[in-house]
Amino acid sequence: ACRIPALARKAASLEMPAVALTDHGSLAGAVDLSKAAREEGIKPIFGCEVYVVDDRRLQTKGYAHLTLLAADNNGYGNLVKLCSLGYLEGYYYKPRVDWELLERHARGLIALSGCLSGRVSRALTEHRKKDAEAELDRLAQVFGQDNTYVELQNVGLEAQQAAFRGLPALAERRGLPLVATGDVHYLDASDASSHEALLCIQ
Repeated sequence: ACRIPALARKAASLEMPAVALTDHGSLAGAVDLSKAAREEGIKPIFGCEVYVVDDRRLQTKGYAHLTLLAADNNGYGNLVKLCSLGYLEGYYYKPRVDWELLERHARGLIALSGCLSGRVSRALTEHRKKDAEAELDRLAQVFGQDNTYVELQNVGLEAQQAAFRGLPALAERRGLPLVATGDVHYLDASDASSHEALLCIQ
């Protein structure tokens, strides 16, 4: 429900200097984002919300979300590789990657700790603080302390509040920066019913 040209126009109208596109498991919109952002005079940030599992070779349904952003050309190349390998080697309902692939292709990537479906936030909402710290430490080890950000989202969902309250303290203890993000799936409140219909038909 969030068309790329409209996304770029909206970002420009809000005087945002840049906009990121982080589709799930895919970089299919990267070229369109590049064109639309250039037309609007804003910087495109290429990213992907990857599906992470412990072992991509096992056919298990459980996965977590992880937001990755390309910091440079190396990062973009690694993002392309991760997305491709997710389909070629890890596909089981979703294109999945595991920590082996993430470690191999981490250069030039920025990792955000993720939404409610990310391992860090999920652990906090389940009151598993030590697990949340361990997951954040693993991200910092793979992507580097300077390329790992603790992601804050708050769209008013009750389920978000435990993570929203716990993440700043966790970031401070680990010496990691915070970044506030918007989990944008449509651009205006008037699009809500259209988005709901889209979700229903998948």
